[in-house]
Amino acid sequence: MMHEIYKKIRNHSDFLDLVRLRNKISWGLTIIIISCYFTFITIIAFAPNIFSQKIFSDSVITLGIIIGLLIILLSIFLTGVYVYIANKKLDEMNKKVINQVTEN
Repeated sequence: MMHEIYKKIRNHSDFLDLVRLRNKISWGLTIIIISCYFTFITIIAFAPNIFSQKIFSDSVITLGIIIGLLIILLSIFLTGVYVYIANKKLDEMNKKVINQVTEN
């Protein structure tokens, strides 16, 4: 019985739309974060003097520390964006598919 329901869900057009949308969102956010991380590491590897600049003349905080913290904050923010989208859009689509499949 359950196998038939799972098969109906997997073949449902709205479920396929849900999977495509979820993949598009998650891959897009992943590419943003990975590109930030790799750019940061590449600059550290090939032009470390850029990040070694001090923010203020008498400060021990460098530009690299600030950029690193911003990347971490961006990661947290984009996680929140994904959770918001998942709770508002993806969950509604999921419930719609389940309701349509269980009604039949």
